[in-house]
Amino acid sequence: MGDVPPGTLLAVQAGERWYALVNVDGALHAVDNNCPHNGGPLSKGTLDGQTVICPWHAWRWDVTSGRNCAPGVDWRLPRIPVRVLEDGSIQLPII
Repeated sequence: MGDVPPGTLLAVQAGERWYALVNVDGALHAVDNNCPHNGGPLSKGTLDGQTVICPWHAWRWDVTSGRNCAPGVDWRLPRIPVRVLEDGSIQLPII
């Protein structure tokens, strides 16, 4: 997990899908890399605590829940579990 220090936001592939992998205070989270608003690559956005900000239109997403941060918006990002193996490698399930 040393390759993904706290505050890191990067794109990773599992199978044929791309995810934004985020380290929030030592806990890893993976959400769909495409913003549902207009397909912006979330891994190219910025991270503010546990919120990723889409680089295209600044939509904000809580990576710990997948929820959109705007009041009254009930959109969610697909999330997948992240597993850190004993050797420190990171495993995402292929969906």
